Amino acid sequence: MSWKPSHRVRRTVAATVTLAVASTTLTACFEESSPHDAIRDFLVGWQSEDYDLAAGRTDGDHATVRKALSDAKLELDAASFRFKIQRVTVNGAESKADFRAEVDLGENNPLWVYHSALPLHLVDGRWKVRWSPSVLHPQLKEGQRFAVDPEPNPRRPVVDRNNDPLQSEAYLYVVGVFPAKLGDQVEEVVAKLSEVTGYAQDRLLSRIRSSPPDKFVQLVTFGQSKYDSMKSRLAEIPLIKTDMVPQPLDPADPKQIVGKVSALTPQSEQKLGGPQRAGDSIGQSGLQRAYQDYLTGSTETRVITLDLKTGKQAALLQEWPGRQNVSVTTTIDSAMQAAAERAVSETSTSALVAVQASTGEIRAVSTRGLHQEKDALAGKFPAGTAFSIVAADALIKGKFNVKQRLACPSERTVGGAKFVHASPVPSATFQDLFARGCVTALASLARRVSAADLTDSAKAFGVGEQWRLPLKSFSGSMPSLASDADKARAIAGESVQVSPLTMALMAGAAASGTWRPPVLVTDPKPPAPSADSEPAPPPQPVAVDPKVKQALTAMMRAGALNTPAQAGRAKVYGIKATAGGGMTWFVGWQGDVAIAVLTKNYDASAVAGGFFSALGNTQ
Repeated sequence: MSWKPSHRVRRTVAATVTLAVASTTLTACFEESSPHDAIRDFLVGWQSEDYDLAAGRTDGDHATVRKALSDAKLELDAASFRFKIQRVTVNGAESKADFRAEVDLGENNPLWVYHSALPLHLVDGRWKVRWSPSVLHPQLKEGQRFAVDPEPNPRRPVVDRNNDPLQSEAYLYVVGVFPAKLGDQVEEVVAKLSEVTGYAQDRLLSRIRSSPPDKFVQLVTFGQSKYDSMKSRLAEIPLIKTDMVPQPLDPADPKQIVGKVSALTPQSEQKLGGPQRAGDSIGQSGLQRAYQDYLTGSTETRVITLDLKTGKQAALLQEWPGRQNVSVTTTIDSAMQAAAERAVSETSTSALVAVQASTGEIRAVSTRGLHQEKDALAGKFPAGTAFSIVAADALIKGKFNVKQRLACPSERTVGGAKFVHASPVPSATFQDLFARGCVTALASLARRVSAADLTDSAKAFGVGEQWRLPLKSFSGSMPSLASDADKARAIAGESVQVSPLTMALMAGAAASGTWRPPVLVTDPKPPAPSADSEPAPPPQPVAVDPKVKQALTAMMRAGALNTPAQAGRAKVYGIKATAGGGMTWFVGWQGDVAIAVLTKNYDASAVAGGFFSALGNTQ
């Protein structure tokens, strides 16, 4: 997910533009003899923070009015004010201007919109605004001030398919103050806190001044290590308080899919804008980042007036409940994930992806020496002879007999492309050679299948499809096939790139008889596709030809026999394949669990066997 600039910034810019237009319009339309000049100067001065201009158009004490306008911005922690004159009435020496106010409170809250009126009268031949606090808001009275009372929602967890959290709780350290206790030391405390933390003094100060005096104001958030490094310096700052706030932060397996979380920093607050404020946490990667807005929701906010003598609320002016934050429910099966972790534990470079064959839901993603998102879901690796699943689909649909016998020499050249197989066989059926992964025999069939049929079969098994996942993923790619050599390289998987996720879904299609797009998150539901942003509809399930399904089941049963993937377990189906550079694949299934294992300098079928054994023990 990408973020737009903070709307605090956007709205401020918009306000500046509106101000220029408003000023020009008012100047052009209103005559000096009317009250319109006074209305214009007061509202434009208030909006542009030219408080001297605004105060000069009132009948109140200049310093008092100027301070009241300036304090209003601080007390609301407002990014901007905008005004729109709706009606002006004149009755002799009295006048009234009805206007609409829009106040940007920042923190991703909605605009605070209210309606008010400016009372005016003639003073020595000049129109003046009749000053009182109610000019700022109809419910603001003498001896009162504005305040903003926020209530942040705690972060919600990412959970597995059984609603168990995929992270454990860790503590954030939230530093803040009680404004009423600061007295005349507020600026001293803010200056010291800014020096230690890097937060801008004006932001800290505005949050304090805009809050109810007896409420704890969260100002700065630290993770454990950062807090430990600053603890001694923070202890030297008077009148601050530190709260330990538990939040679901430390990711469980699959850690890189779940993602990391950090405390809000000055840099992340400036970059993200939005609903974040002190006390919040920021998703840095994985699903924590992709679903940041859902997991944090938005801050509940109330705009109130306070009695200056008692510090108590006098009136509620506006409130917003904020967007409700929700847990993110994934398709991960924690027991299956644990089995995957054990299966790859003895490898140095490997990836294992397990999906439910009948649904396409991702159940486990585990890696060693590779990245779960960047490699297991989005990696681009040669398909190798595992791509013979696709070749078999195209050949069988073209009436090829899988019982036909073929030679499996150590070398073969097809259209100028050379292929080598380490364990030649004089003659065997296609079914047997498929199970053996004989690249020379497979490549020889390039002339038996058209480029279009091979391309269509690849698409039917998901290669190149535009599926939708919240994380980066790669569905595969195949080059154009202009010659027999091109087709032979594709059949051998040399020119085809896939991710382990691509191959796991391919195994799922062979197992269930239907290819299905992957699913990682079931709730919240993804937004409906937009005609502007996503013209292509999501891929639909594709049924495997029954004859192809029958043949693949038999061939992949034979492919799993005599490999560590089978070894005394309930029926395992699969194909062990080479991909060059010491990389090997095992693509197959047991029951409704389809997997793809990619390893380097290690037997991928042994990892598959370890996974199925561990899975059987957990179940």
